[in-house]
Amino acid sequence: MADFTDSERDTVRDAAFGAIALVSRADPGFLSSFKESLAGSKALASGPKEITEILRGGGLPSPPTGDPAAREQAVMAGLSRARDILAAKGDGSAEAFKGVILEAAQAVADASDGVSPEEQAVIDKVRAALA
Repeated sequence: MADFTDSERDTVRDAAFGAIALVSRADPGFLSSFKESLAGSKALASGPKEITEILRGGGLPSPPTGDPAAREQAVMAGLSRARDILAAKGDGSAEAFKGVILEAAQAVADASDGVSPEEQAVIDKVRAALA
């Protein structure tokens, strides 16, 4: 596994948790959010070792601030930066990251009453940011 700076780890971690938070927020409701957070965290934790090591390190993720559109834009930009950071390492972690994030996003959407159109729209944006 390639070495990562603290800043790189923070970018990857913030992007991962930001993506699952966006999918969860697309389907509001306290109980839904709770179920979805658990499902997303479980999916992230069950990813490949090279990704889970990055996600577990450091402190808590730093959620983006601002209105919903600004938060979404920040998360999508973060996902693209994380993909680029991982791709530059040349160790296959970029593809592993993409798979983990998409799996986690789907798990979040599936966790409460199936995938809503709003959740699917966010998943599609996440997929595009990782492409």
